[in-house]
Order: sequence, then structure tokens, then C-alpha cells
Amino acid sequence: MSTRSGPDAETLRTALALAVRAPSVHNSQPWHWKIGAQSLHLYADPSRHLPAIDADRRDLMISCGATLHHAVVGLAAMGWRAKVTRFPDPADPTHLAAIALVAQEPTPTDVALAAAISRRRTDRRHFSSWPVSLADIAAIGARVARMGIVMRRVEMSIDIRSIVEQSVRRHRADDAYRAELAAWSGRHAAPYGVPARNIPESDPAARLPGRLFAAAELAQPAGAPALADQGVLLALGTAADDDAARLRAGEASSLLLLTATCLGLASCPVSEPLELAETRSAVRDEVFDGREHPQMMFRVGWAAVGAEPLPATPRLPLDAVVSRLDIEEERR
Repeated sequence: MSTRSGPDAETLRTALALAVRAPSVHNSQPWHWKIGAQSLHLYADPSRHLPAIDADRRDLMISCGATLHHAVVGLAAMGWRAKVTRFPDPADPTHLAAIALVAQEPTPTDVALAAAISRRRTDRRHFSSWPVSLADIAAIGARVARMGIVMRRVEMSIDIRSIVEQSVRRHRADDAYRAELAAWSGRHAAPYGVPARNIPESDPAARLPGRLFAAAELAQPAGAPALADQGVLLALGTAADDDAARLRAGEASSLLLLTATCLGLASCPVSEPLELAETRSAVRDEVFDGREHPQMMFRVGWAAVGAEPLPATPRLPLDAVVSRLDIEEERR
């Protein structure tokens, strides 16, 4: 239900319940939504920043971009077009977006993307030997390009593997990083962090080395050897490297993942080499010829035959990340 001036509270909460299903760095959910009389507002939550893993707050900003796009998708599917103003308050850098809403009939694409939100999972297991079609890669790239983001398919070369290995090796020797990762992964009952049930053991035979999480309980699919994995690696880059570019890259990451899910593909972020200045610079040179700044990378492929469906990762209660905008904030 809605009024002539905008959606009702139930519609907004439904859209925000979809928004907070967005992926975030180690499921830290570093965002807070506020509901105004005629608008929605997204804020970064600095208390959920991971300083050892994400020293320059790039992952935090990308995570917030993902929840922003999830919200836009959910609202569109319910008949509301979002008019987004990014960084609306220069005095408050945590105020990332203000959304005004206009009634508009949803398109089949709107509905399909919204339906993909509840199905999307981060799948860190080996993918199958089925190749990803060029048509599917082109479809993902075309949608991302319309957001002003550059997408490149990355060749699984010795060079890119070496860059990823270097990031894993350097993180392994970083006590602060390992302590922080242990606090945010291998969990069992918390409403945040990466559960052990969603983490497989890192396989040294994999085409790209996996992150060394604190605990792993997820089995690799039977009959899916690492060397048979035909997943592709996709990288997103931006011309600038400021908060605005990173927020937009997060929005594009959401669109990439939801489009892949609509196509039936599994997906997994490959963000570790982008968390260190040296290896991120190497990715920029290797993948973007030194032009665009790499913001995210994703493995995309077909889930292995017989792979068990993955459980959803937990989320904080909606009331913990959604509140009302007070009168003074609304006036600003």
C-alpha cells in the first residue's frame, strides 16, 4: 500500500529488508538507514569499519554502495523509482545518499533483479567445468557500463595468480589482519561476520588462492576438482578513486552479482589483492593498463553439479540498522 505522496512504512521496511541482504566486507554490514517523511537516507556506520583489513575504507564504501543499489532494486520492483542524491550533506561525510521516490510501474528486469536478492550467495567453492558463455559476460558488462563503471574479464594468468598469492602471503604475516579476520569469520551464531558453514578450506591447487579464513566447515563438491573450474574473473574499475567512485563501484558490484544470479551463475568476491596498496597497484597495471583504479573483482561461474545449496549468511535485526530521521535532520 502507499499514499499519493509516497510508499507507506510497510513498503519501505520491505525494501530495506532487501537492501540489508547486500554483501559487505566479511558481512560487517557497515551501514545505517534512516526513514524520513518523504525520503530514505543511507549512512556509513564507522563503528563497523575493519581497520586492519580495510585501511583506506574502500571496502566499507563499496559495501554501502551495494546496499544502496539493493534498496533501489527493491523499491523499483514495488513500483517506486528512486532518485538518488549521493553525498547530499558536505558537512557529514557519513551521509552517503538521500533517496526521493516517484511512483513508476516496475519492469520485468526490476522484478527479476529483486527476486535474485534472496537467492544470491557468496560461493567460495570450486565451480564446475561448464564454461561461462561470452553472451552472459557481455550481458553483465553492458549493465555495468551503463553505470559508468569499466568491467574487464581477467585472464587467469601466472601474473594474476602471483599477485593474489602475494596478498595472501603478506596477510598471513600480518598479526593485526589475522586477529581481525578471526574476529569476523568462522562464526556460528552471531548476526554478522562470515559463518564457518559458508567457508571451505583454502585449496592450494585452485586457479586463484583463496583467503585463509579463521575456520572452515564447508565441503567442496564431490567431483569438482580445482583444475576443472571454468569460472571467469571479472574486475571493476573507475576513473577516479575517491569515495564517490567507490560508492558507485559498490552499486555496480550489486548489479553484477544480481545479474549473474538471474543468469543462474554462482559468484564470489576476490577482494584480498585490492586491500594492499602494492598488490592493488599491480592489479591496476595488469588488468587496466594503469588507467582505471580497480575497485572489486569477482569469480563467476556455474556451481558444481551436486553442490549443496548454501545457507544465507546472517544479518543484524532490521531495527538495528534502520531508524527514523529526526526533525532536525529532515530540515537539513
